[in-house]
Amino acid sequence: MPDRSPLIEIVSATRLSKAEFWDKSALGQSLQRLGYDGRISSHIAYANQRGLPLVFNERIDTPGSPDVAIFAHDDLWLDDYFVADRVLDALTKFDVIGVAGNRRRVSGQPSWAFRDTTFTWDAGHDLSGAVAHGRYPFGAITLYGDAVPPAECELLDGVFVAVRKSTLVGKGVRFDPRFKFHFYDLDFCRTARNAGLRLATWPVAVTHQSLGELGTPSWQEGYRLYIEKWGS
Repeated sequence: MPDRSPLIEIVSATRLSKAEFWDKSALGQSLQRLGYDGRISSHIAYANQRGLPLVFNERIDTPGSPDVAIFAHDDLWLDDYFVADRVLDALTKFDVIGVAGNRRRVSGQPSWAFRDTTFTWDAGHDLSGAVAHGRYPFGAITLYGDAVPPAECELLDGVFVAVRKSTLVGKGVRFDPRFKFHFYDLDFCRTARNAGLRLATWPVAVTHQSLGELGTPSWQEGYRLYIEKWGS
């Protein structure tokens, strides 16, 4: 039989207790469904009050943990029961993969999908990927742009990001703790690109329960910090 020892660690943080996470959250229920695949393990920060970068960096630097990490939000349904195969295949070709992204980056860009702070969608030929949305798994699918995955990108949505920890360690790439939740993903993508890493969208079936929090006070503070750091 093929080796089914853990190769992938799904890393997430949740405000829920351990019991609530496994009983109620989209990711927790998805992980139970994927329990058949011994290659997949998980590390969840329960009742979490820390920013996501601190949780993610801790796992990147944990010796002896599986080399491949999937950083995922707790409100994400992993619809694709071949997710391990998708990710392992993708990381033979690219360094960082996600499910949605943009093939370019422009000055002042407030999101991977929008080109300005009035939330104007970027051009279709620059966007790539697909994410379903809904309270339950297998939601209505949103296709982003004309660039069918896999497509090399400058920016990726942080809802699902897969990497090899050894690649990040070798290049000195980490998540910036100044970004608690908003903009941690854009900042990470720019840091990775500056280190010479290749980013891309990849076809992985997921359903996200959230449509985001664009324009909220916490989002605006994240944008201020992001522009302050990068200058554009």
